[in-house]
Amino acid sequence: MDLVTLADRPDLAPAMWDLDTTWPPFMLEDPTAALLDVLVERFPQYQVLLLDRDGAGGSSVVGRAHAVPLAWDGDLDSLPPGGWDAVLAQAVRDADDDAAPTAASALEVVLAPDYQGRGLSSLLAAGMRANVAALGLTDLLVPLRPNHKHREPRVPLAEYVRRRRPDGLPEDPWLRVHVRLGAEVVRVCPASMSIAGSLAQWREWTGLPFDRSGEVEVPDALAPVHVSVEHDHAVYVEPNVWLRHRLA
Repeated sequence: MDLVTLADRPDLAPAMWDLDTTWPPFMLEDPTAALLDVLVERFPQYQVLLLDRDGAGGSSVVGRAHAVPLAWDGDLDSLPPGGWDAVLAQAVRDADDDAAPTAASALEVVLAPDYQGRGLSSLLAAGMRANVAALGLTDLLVPLRPNHKHREPRVPLAEYVRRRRPDGLPEDPWLRVHVRLGAEVVRVCPASMSIAGSLAQWREWTGLPFDRSGEVEVPDALAPVHVSVEHDHAVYVEPNVWLRHRLA
């Protein structure tokens, strides 16, 4: 296994985007995600790729870790409640304004399905930390999506995040990976991603009927979707949890 940045290997951009992921379809409908092209166009040095070598001397992209630079004031109170959506939009604004970055924010760590469950997410997260440090930044921020929270969508995220194992580490596996790497849990960002659509769109994305108003549990969602049959509209607001990795 090798770690490279997209700046080192710009030829791997198509393979990076083509990486098979397990994201549910509705998670791909966040309108802020339309800005993701900037990862290639403006921030290739922040994109870390995991390569698996084959027997013929070639290699394939089996994982990716996305991050963006931010002009952050260092105040934990200023971390936005908008989480993922907010940092991606800010990164674009900062670049447009030529604002010097002082930190980076992770966006996602993804592994191909066949490579999951082998401890490689920790390798990628550590690689992202090391890369951000090598770029001269002292903080890596993470609006983290706890990977077992979808099993209990009605449990408030603040309550879920407080759960600990007997050894004192977080109960959630992905949160535990980051804490082991040195991350500090800051607080919940309650509206990290917002995905809205008509009921027809939500039926297409999920295969569910969406035939009653109220809260509807959707597989892989961290919280219920808010549905209004009367207004032909449903909205998913995903909470994440802010983490801070101090790199110096």
